[in-house]
Order: sequence, then C-alpha cells, then structure tokens
Amino acid sequence: MPRTSTRPPPRIDLPIGVFDSGIGGLTVVRAMRIALPREDIVYLGDTARVPYGGRGPDTVIRYARQCTRFLADRGLKMLVVACNTVSAVALDMLRVEFDVPVVGVIEPSARAAARATRTGRVGVIGTEGTIRSGAYDRALAAVSSRCEVLGHPAPLLVPLVEEGWIEGEVPRLAVERYLTPLCELGIDTLILGCTHYPVLRPLIDEVLATLSSRPVATVSSADAAANEVMATLDARELRRDERRGATRFYVTDRPEQFVHVGTKVFGADVETAELVDL
Repeated sequence: MPRTSTRPPPRIDLPIGVFDSGIGGLTVVRAMRIALPREDIVYLGDTARVPYGGRGPDTVIRYARQCTRFLADRGLKMLVVACNTVSAVALDMLRVEFDVPVVGVIEPSARAAARATRTGRVGVIGTEGTIRSGAYDRALAAVSSRCEVLGHPAPLLVPLVEEGWIEGEVPRLAVERYLTPLCELGIDTLILGCTHYPVLRPLIDEVLATLSSRPVATVSSADAAANEVMATLDARELRRDERRGATRFYVTDRPEQFVHVGTKVFGADVETAELVDL
C-alpha cells in the first residue's frame, strides 16, 4: 500500500487565526471575508470572560496568551488580535512569543484616522483599559505630529452588543452620553476603538450628525485591520488564490447566544460555534 503523507500543508494554505473577548471581533472577520474571500479563518471568542476592558494588564496578557496558544495549536499563518484592549497591552508580547505575523487593530486605525482628519482633533471611544493605556495617543503620535487625541471610555457599549441590543432607545442614550463631550470638544474624526462598536456604526453616525456642528468621519478598527491583514499577506506572499475560504468558530461560553447575535454581526449565518475550555 502507498504510504500516507504526514507532511503539514504549505504555510500559504494554513488559516488565519482571529480572537476577541466576545463577538465584537466578528466585525473584523466580516471585513476580512469581503477583502480576502479565499482565506480560511479560525475565530475564537472568549465569551466566558468578556469584557476585557475592565481587567488589569497582567490579566489581559494572560488571557491573550491562552487564546493565542489555542489558535496556534491548530496551525496558523497569521494571527489577528481583534481586540483593542489586547492590542493596547499585549501585542508586543505576542509578537515575541509566537512565530507568526501578528496584526492588531490600533496601529491600522491610527493611520486611517490621521488620513481622515482635517483639523487634527481625533476622538476615540473604547473600553476603559484601551483608553487608560494611551495606546491610541502613542499610535497617532507615531504617524502624525498634528493630531490631538481626545479619548473617552464607552464601557456600556460592549455588553449591549453582546446581548444584541443594537437598536432602540437604550443604545441611543448610551451613545449620546459618550459622544456628547467629544463633539463639544470639536472632533472631526472618531475612531471606533473597540471591534464591538462597528455593529453600532449606523447609530453612531446618526448621533454624530445631530450632536456635531461639523461632519465627523468615523474610522472602523475592523475595516482598518482587514486592510492591514491584506497588505501583510501580500508583503509576505502568503495570500491564497484558490477556492473559497471557510470560517470556523470557537467560544468559551454560551455558543447559542453567540450563534444568535453573531449572525447579526457577521452579516451571514453563523451556523455553529464549538464550545472550548482554555
């Protein structure tokens, strides 16, 4: 009998791993599916420990290691950290400890905001951990000397999205509360500094139009990250050009809720999510 080959697949055929604290990272996966339809994607939502934004840095780093190790054990050609909080405090560590290209969401978003702003007054909404870290201040300072970063934590938006409360009076009141002080400071660009927030983008744009006396451009960290992934694959000659890619989902809690809300976020049916223990 012919011997069965046990050689691993070529690196170009390996999937891209993506993780987030919950379902918010599906906004990144959705943008990646549009930009890179032939790539396989493996997604991990750490729904048992969402949100990460109120955790201390050491805890976030520990969670990031566990999520990355889970995905890396399945074989990856790239890792996408679809969580602003992890990108703020653990990205350098992941790049050192894991032997794959690692893309975060903060640096791509900062570059997009620097291109979009006309006045240099850039607002950022994010989790408390992301805003407290000053990561967007540093990232924007690295690409533009004229940008003033005005950050405001918006912690209630993550649980609203996780529960599927993306329309109606409750999310509108929360968005208005968080955006009012930024609009009063005269921002002309707003970074949605959490991958949960693009789910609320239509509502955010609507509220901005009523609160601001000037047009405000919104920058989605999901779109910016997808563009960065595409550029990195091309630079390393890792982009696949055969057959349509598949997406596999893992969660650490409540797979039924993930499937229900995730379908709204992903823009396509999330048929199943496998429950795992990290």
